[in-house]
Amino acid sequence: MHRTRLAPSPTGALHLGNARTFLVNWALARQRGWQIVLRIEDLDGPRIKQDAAAEAIDILGWLGLDWDEGPLYQRADLSPYRAALERLAAQGDIYPCRCTRREIEAAALSAPHGDEHELRYPGTCRPSEKTPADYNDPAHQGCAWRFRAPAGVTRFHDSIAGRHSHDIQATTGDFLVATKEGLPSYQLAVVVDDARQGIDRIVRGDDLLTSTHRQLLLQECLGFGPPPEYFHLPLVVGEDGRRLAKRHGDTRLSHYRAQGVTRERMLGLLAEWCGLGQRRELSPQECLDAFKLELVPREPIILRSADDVWLLALTLQNERK
Repeated sequence: MHRTRLAPSPTGALHLGNARTFLVNWALARQRGWQIVLRIEDLDGPRIKQDAAAEAIDILGWLGLDWDEGPLYQRADLSPYRAALERLAAQGDIYPCRCTRREIEAAALSAPHGDEHELRYPGTCRPSEKTPADYNDPAHQGCAWRFRAPAGVTRFHDSIAGRHSHDIQATTGDFLVATKEGLPSYQLAVVVDDARQGIDRIVRGDDLLTSTHRQLLLQECLGFGPPPEYFHLPLVVGEDGRRLAKRHGDTRLSHYRAQGVTRERMLGLLAEWCGLGQRRELSPQECLDAFKLELVPREPIILRSADDVWLLALTLQNERK
């Protein structure tokens, strides 16, 4: 049986864009008979918000999106990530790095960035050849660890985005797999978790398309077998074309629920964004019955002020009575 995951990160509250992705993931899984694992990706220590995980679980339940296993928490057991790092180090696929962010920023001033959050690593600590290392050697204490990214373009086929190409070395360079604090990076953690939890169907936003190339390399080096099938959805963006953020107002689901927006009204907007016709109030079952992957738009969804007005319309009418 195929398995997928809903994987919120408690670094902030779920917003409208997250909800649309989760709705597509849930509907696709329930229609095709996939099992759903709820995984809380809680490794990003400094950015974790107190009670955000509990709120995400509560919001998913409010929307009517259920799951078959979980919630599973990444921080509950770090040993699988450590075992993966030990294997990669012994194979010479990763190496210790003592560079500070300031040093990387200084070296990257004239170099391309991987994305808006990540600088390209210039290879300062990279050994000239693949060199096996002992991940647990005390001499490496306080070091981050980086994966030796190959030169050239890698490719994979996505079930929504189609064939995708990317040059990891040219954009991000050798990427982090473990922090100086000893925690696994996002790239490594999701690969390890997907393998050990039997996840072979992954539905997420297309802002992670380039990350997939890194994850496929890690899967191969760790010997995890056939890669998952990927479904990368175009994002919900603001009218400025940028991903949803505070600059676009309060798009948190908890905000709308607190304002009296019903689940059915919320699902009605999300369903329209999934290509299910003109917005109208819908139950989870009605969304599931109407959902078709081929109807999901292949371009970004724009959140407009009229969408916010529609969600809050009934609340405003009740306030006027």
